[in-house]
Amino acid sequence: MFTKPTLALLVGASFWGVVWYPFRVLDQAGIDGIWSTLLTYGFALVVACVAFPRHALAAARLTPLSLLMGLAIGWSNLAYVLGVLEGEVMRVLLLFYLAPLWTPPFARLLLGERLDGAGVAVMGLAFAGALVMLWRPEIGLPWPTGRAEWLGLAAGILFALGNVLVRRLEGMTDMAKSIVIWAGVVIAALVHLRTSSLATGHATRLALDHGPLIASIGIALLAMGLALQYGLSRLPANRAIVILLSELVVAAVAAHYLAGEVLRPQDWVGGTLIASATLASGWMEARRGRRAVAASTPSSGAPPPPS
Repeated sequence: MFTKPTLALLVGASFWGVVWYPFRVLDQAGIDGIWSTLLTYGFALVVACVAFPRHALAAARLTPLSLLMGLAIGWSNLAYVLGVLEGEVMRVLLLFYLAPLWTPPFARLLLGERLDGAGVAVMGLAFAGALVMLWRPEIGLPWPTGRAEWLGLAAGILFALGNVLVRRLEGMTDMAKSIVIWAGVVIAALVHLRTSSLATGHATRLALDHGPLIASIGIALLAMGLALQYGLSRLPANRAIVILLSELVVAAVAAHYLAGEVLRPQDWVGGTLIASATLASGWMEARRGRRAVAASTPSSGAPPPPS
């Protein structure tokens, strides 16, 4: 049913649906969002560079587009973590998941992608599901009213831009793209480190005390990053953003079991809409793949060559 790129995006989205929990554990232990982002992504970056030196050298040969991709997704990741730790999670998520609105213009400008009728319908279905799941009448319209909410909005816009640029950089390997992105996250965290109230010495001691958890998150980020790069590099940007919305379904279930939050009827309805859109997107991609194979296969009805 699903192609490998679609499955890779589903795996990556599933990870993002639960990653808030270990970051929350680190925050409760005294390691704030900036330091936890720096430590976990820094660990992933070091492991990747040591394990894959050839890809690290390729990543070091930066182009303007690869640099922009790394910084865009780097700041998006940091903004997302800070937003969900500082503000009302559902409000930040609502603003972050406006990303499907920003993807089509970026994809049109940078990739020349046009949405067909089926693509518009699938995106509309997924976006409707996101709004159903995230809608809270008491918090009003999705317009930023504070720092955390502006972080959520910025994270969504930068994620949409980075998603399109990943597709544009076809000459880079998945690992090289991931290394550039992790470096971008580390740079973003270092730039904002001066705003942290946590002193370096204290942060170092806390990091040593929670080393196994930080290393585990870093390894998970490494695996997730590769899965996302594999999928994003092989699927149209407008379709990829639909599949990534499946994170909301995983996040709702994780919040129920890990944080004791109650799943409401609208969560089930919204999750069903997103799952349906994901299934439809996967079916469309598989169908397109079969058509491409059929088009490249010589017709069996062709006359035999002359003897």
